[in-house]
Amino acid sequence: MIAKILFNISGVLFFFFIFWKKLKEDYDSESIFTFAVFIVAGIGIFNFVSQRILPQWWFWADCLGVILGFILGRLKFKFRFFESLEATTIGLLPWFSFIFLQDAILSTSLSSLIAFIILLLIMAFYAFLDAHYKKFTWYKSGKVGFSGLTTLGVLFLIRTAVAVGFPSMLSFLGSIDSIISGVIAFTSFLLVFNLSRQQT
Repeated sequence: MIAKILFNISGVLFFFFIFWKKLKEDYDSESIFTFAVFIVAGIGIFNFVSQRILPQWWFWADCLGVILGFILGRLKFKFRFFESLEATTIGLLPWFSFIFLQDAILSTSLSSLIAFIILLLIMAFYAFLDAHYKKFTWYKSGKVGFSGLTTLGVLFLIRTAVAVGFPSMLSFLGSIDSIISGVIAFTSFLLVFNLSRQQT
């Protein structure tokens, strides 16, 4: 229990820092951290309910908490959508990776260790995209959001494949997981396509 708390605290701190760092040039720190608190509170509330009703649905309950917190934060502070979404996505990845690292250590789970490594690679992939996306000739708009949406799409595309092949893995629900993840991946890539066509 103590280890789980420590991993989650570390994840929350990483999320706060990354979320603030991605948005600090355009918004004041108080608004950024309050927005982040909305998201963390949403995750906490939905996770608490899920653990007592449908514990196997914890990942999607957390996603609903993120969505609710994100919507409330945007309604209150009027942050730009794609900037906020990108900050949320990359900010939550370390926290999510800590969940798998914790399970890998405490349960000696090889699948969770592999998932942790995959998430590290996804974070490295995001860092590469964020540094170079404006140089991509086909992405003429150069608008912020490409890196976050592409990373989100890749993450859920991988979840789609894993849900089909390894339905019993931590955070997965089988075929229904592959359907939901596939829809999110498709939507993310569609938004990237639409962004690429927008005028600068």
